[in-house]
Amino acid sequence: MEKAETKQPLLRLNEVAPDFEAVTTQGKIKLSSYKGKWVILFSHPADFTPVCTTEFIAFTKIHDELVKKNVQLIGLSIDSIYAHIAWLRRIKEKMDVEVSFPVIADLDMKVSNLYGMVHPSASSTAAVRCVFFIDPEMILRAMVYYPLNVGRNMNEILRVVDALQTADKNKCALPANWQPGEAVIVPAPLTQADAEKRLSEGYECTDWFLCKRKLP
Repeated sequence: MEKAETKQPLLRLNEVAPDFEAVTTQGKIKLSSYKGKWVILFSHPADFTPVCTTEFIAFTKIHDELVKKNVQLIGLSIDSIYAHIAWLRRIKEKMDVEVSFPVIADLDMKVSNLYGMVHPSASSTAAVRCVFFIDPEMILRAMVYYPLNVGRNMNEILRVVDALQTADKNKCALPANWQPGEAVIVPAPLTQADAEKRLSEGYECTDWFLCKRKLP
């Protein structure tokens, strides 16, 4: 008899991120205990694998920068705590890189299933490369998925954090390829009168619905 597929919840942006408790390389954690911080929760397919090893080295290199941005980084895979410890020790020994963020040991797949990290058409025993951006109110703000064979881009992860924090602080939107320091998009007018007024408000406008401004 075939094993019944575990039904995974549908995660939606701007809804509360599912809370959980889990065992990690730094002891037990509870997601909601990080309220007041941004959280990046990311999964990797397996310990002692080449792409995942390069990613952990890359995540470690941006960890201090994330901390400065009030971001808690949390890793996860469907491996045991012993495998995690052995792998992180190997990374330290062979690459001289010390991973300083917690890594969830999700052998029972509780968190993986809660966050829809297991995609059976890719693998029924490993999590795909997911990244979840959770804000200080524990609201899920962005999700990015990568296949098993493609490593993530750390510059884009930092850019998404900067974009979300900038949009929240300045009540604005961000254009394609936006980088910190560049102009942001002013929310579009919602009435005909405001549309007529917009072009005379001193913004850099391509048209009434697309205007940009520099931040102070």
